Amino acid sequence: MKLLAAYASGGPNNYENVIDCRAKCDYRCSKSSRHKMCIRACNTCCQRCNCVPPGTSGNYEKCPCYWHMKTHGGRRKCP
Repeated sequence: MKLLAAYASGGPNNYENVIDCRAKCDYRCSKSSRHKMCIRACNTCCQRCNCVPPGTSGNYEKCPCYWHMKTHGGRRKCP
């Protein structure tokens, strides 16, 4: 999974910039009422964007890719 994030963020030689999605998403979703769903969505978004906004909600300006990802129904995908 980290390999996918490395390729998405600039190629296979970019390993130093790959973040720990599991830890970031565990914190991001720590106050969610639907924890499992939040973790699943957050990990997908993190792997694609290689970033997770700080805190447990909001702060989307820190990670525009995370903010702009939408579901097929047009709703925000990332928690």
